[in-house]
Amino acid sequence: MPLTLTIAELVSAFPDFRVAVVVAEDLAIPAERPDDLDAEIAAREAACRAQWGGTELSAVPGIAAWRAAYRAFGIKKTSYRCSVERLVKNVLAERPLPRINAFVDAYNAVSLSHGLCVGADDLDKAEQPLAFRFSREGDTFLDMAAEEGEDPNDPPKPGEVVYADAAKVLCRRWNWRQDARSIITPATRRAVVTLQGNGVGDVEAAAADLVALLARHCSARAVVAVAHAGSPDVAI
Repeated sequence: MPLTLTIAELVSAFPDFRVAVVVAEDLAIPAERPDDLDAEIAAREAACRAQWGGTELSAVPGIAAWRAAYRAFGIKKTSYRCSVERLVKNVLAERPLPRINAFVDAYNAVSLSHGLCVGADDLDKAEQPLAFRFSREGDTFLDMAAEEGEDPNDPPKPGEVVYADAAKVLCRRWNWRQDARSIITPATRRAVVTLQGNGVGDVEAAAADLVALLARHCSARAVVAVAHAGSPDVAI
């Protein structure tokens, strides 16, 4: 059964939105980052600092594009920033990319290098079809970053852009924070990755970069499709 994903609901409001969808199968994910991947990530962190050190985050093209997109659906608080902005901010502050597992570490490295928002979900814990869309009444979200004592149930606000499957929201505020129920772990055998751009960045090149890293470090067999305004539905 092919994976299906649509961005059709967002096309009129966000015509520059493009997403490369990578389906990775036959995964063998190391729980710890391999040494060669660690060296690759260190080089990418250094390249980021060399390119953007001393630059205001608002002047980084990929970040500026996502800030504009967030404002367009009503997100003005500075506490809500897209995933790639958080990565770049931390690296420029000499904080390394987090060590999660080889799969997550690889896609964070691609996000950093290409200036795109990247996220992934365990395909065996997601229900098709998948969609980038506006929130709906009844949407549920279980915040993966809720701290001890906090209620992780945090449904999206009306009009918020979300990434969702047929049963739940997979990511709130477009690409701000992921649901806890479909995260990638070393037990994941099939995953779907989205590499997202909003008028800036080459999602096809980023997807090719990711596919190579996942093949090398997670034994992945992967296929790619791209959804955009002219072709908002993909099946792979």
